Amino acid sequence: MWRVFGAHARPRRDRRRIGANVPRLIIIWNIATPRPEQAASLANKRVLMIAFHVPPLRGSSGIQRTLGFARYLPELGWTPEVLSAHPRAYEAVDDADSLPRDLVVHRAFALDTARHLALRGQYPSLLALPDRWVTWWPGAVVAGLRLVRRVRPDVLWSTYPIASAHAIGHTLARLTGIRWVADFRDPMAQDGYPAEPAVWRSFSRIEARTVARAHYSVFTTPGAARQYRQRYPQQHDRIRVIENGYDDEAFSGLRPMRREVGRERLLLLHSGIVYPSERDPAALFAALGALRERGVLDPQRFALRFRAPIHGRLLRDLASRHDVADLVEIAEPLPYRAALAEMLDADGLVVLQAANCNEQIPAKLYEYLRAGRPILGLADPAGDTAGAMRRAGVAHIAALEDVGGVTAVLERFVDDLRSGRAPCPDGAVTQAATRRARASELASLLNAAAGA
Repeated sequence: MWRVFGAHARPRRDRRRIGANVPRLIIIWNIATPRPEQAASLANKRVLMIAFHVPPLRGSSGIQRTLGFARYLPELGWTPEVLSAHPRAYEAVDDADSLPRDLVVHRAFALDTARHLALRGQYPSLLALPDRWVTWWPGAVVAGLRLVRRVRPDVLWSTYPIASAHAIGHTLARLTGIRWVADFRDPMAQDGYPAEPAVWRSFSRIEARTVARAHYSVFTTPGAARQYRQRYPQQHDRIRVIENGYDDEAFSGLRPMRREVGRERLLLLHSGIVYPSERDPAALFAALGALRERGVLDPQRFALRFRAPIHGRLLRDLASRHDVADLVEIAEPLPYRAALAEMLDADGLVVLQAANCNEQIPAKLYEYLRAGRPILGLADPAGDTAGAMRRAGVAHIAALEDVGGVTAVLERFVDDLRSGRAPCPDGAVTQAATRRARASELASLLNAAAGA
């Protein structure tokens, strides 16, 4: 049971004090004797993972990063438990149970401000700082303190892009003194993002506090880590890179249904969200229109499928504007393994990444590598996404914003697919990108943080 004493109260001898750096408040817990069923798992060290993106949430690639770490950490000496939000806060849910069998997920009170606290579609902006799930912050801190007392984690871990997750991690680390690893993944407060000034200031405050307190701040690309080392030079040695990856077990049992080259319509696939700015497909649709007009592409021999793009209206408008509606398919979301199987069956896979995201790599790229199909990379050649593709042997790359470049590389890609010359990703590079390998990198950081 928690007890709160005045600043000058003296705790009983059988209790241990935490939160000594919190002024005028001392919080203590009972040191509990482990139950028999806990004995085996206590051989591992423990990490409390603070993550919003956890099933049954649907539609976020961040889910797989968290689950991949949680799945493989136990064999690396770490037992994870997850502190997440109540599913009511999720915009879309999936009934499929994709959690690792032994993973324990704790749910804290949380609302979505835009859906639960709005009146006629309007709500005070204060209720959405730093994000629409700010109510998760106090709920998760209360639940997290209970978990700290019961689970007694060696390290805390939190993951962005829900900024409230780092706010929760910061508060729990400050109150308990437990070491903390902050998984930023992508840059947080950027030039022009978030666009709303009040939200940007909130992001900036959380970012600065997180980098200052976290024992390690982790990013998914070299460019993002380089940017933050320049921004926070005093924390240079605490900023690390753990790239995204793919879960090889998720592909287990999936078999590609290869089609003879030239015997059927070529299918190019973009799987996942198409953002209006960060993955703006305008130049791609202009290229489709140009090649259609020249007779290079026709609907009997070519299709570009966008699977679960979210912004379907944008794609339909572009298709209509460039008269390529019969070359483009806009498809509904699929269960995760079905989406992976579709990648295996596509003739080519399409990556979209704008120059304003040069310090980011789409998580989907790693699943593309594992699918082993030829890749068309539409990304700034100077950015991290293009660099990762070149290392994997991707030969067809052009800047997403360059209509002429996209037109030329798309024509060459289609020709190489039809002739069987299009290269598949390098197997050695692909093998190094497994979730198990990434979890091993995280385990090393957790060990260093716990032993510091």
